[in-house]
Amino acid sequence: MRHYTTDSAEAMSRVVALALLADGALDHSELESLKSREIHDRLHITPETLDRVVHEFCNDLLQCARAPNIGQIELDRELIDHLLDDIRSPEMQKDALGAILDIVNADGCLNGGEAILISEAMNLWGLELKQVTRTEVRAAHRVSPGIVTPHGMLS
Repeated sequence: MRHYTTDSAEAMSRVVALALLADGALDHSELESLKSREIHDRLHITPETLDRVVHEFCNDLLQCARAPNIGQIELDRELIDHLLDDIRSPEMQKDALGAILDIVNADGCLNGGEAILISEAMNLWGLELKQVTRTEVRAAHRVSPGIVTPHGMLS
C-alpha cells in the first residue's frame, strides 16, 4: 500500500475510497452521495484528487487484499486501521467519520464491512456518533420507575 502524507488531501481521499469500497464494490448511490452530501467540499479534496486516489487504492488492493469472489474485495481490520491512522487531526477525523457515515448510508443498507469501518474509525479516533451526526438527539424522560421514553409520559 502506498504512503501518503498524514492529514493530506490524498490521505483523506483514501479514507473516502475506503468507505466507497467497504462493502466490497463501488455502488452508484454511494458515488452519488459524494455530490449530494457535498463531501468533496466538506473534506477539502478535489474530485480529481479523489479520482486519482481511488484508482491508486484499487491498484494497491489488487496486490494485497483478499478477493473471495470475482469483482469483490475484502479488507481486514489491520489494513483499515493502518489507513485510518493517516488522519491525525481531530477535526479532520470528525469530518472523515461524518463522510464515511454519509457514504455507507447512501444505499440504505449497512453491511458487515461498512459496520467494521465505522467501528474501527470510532475506536481508533475516540469518537462517538453524536459528535459527527446532524441528527438531534433528545434527552430521555423517565415515565415511571424503569421505563424511559424520548417523548415523556405515555397516556
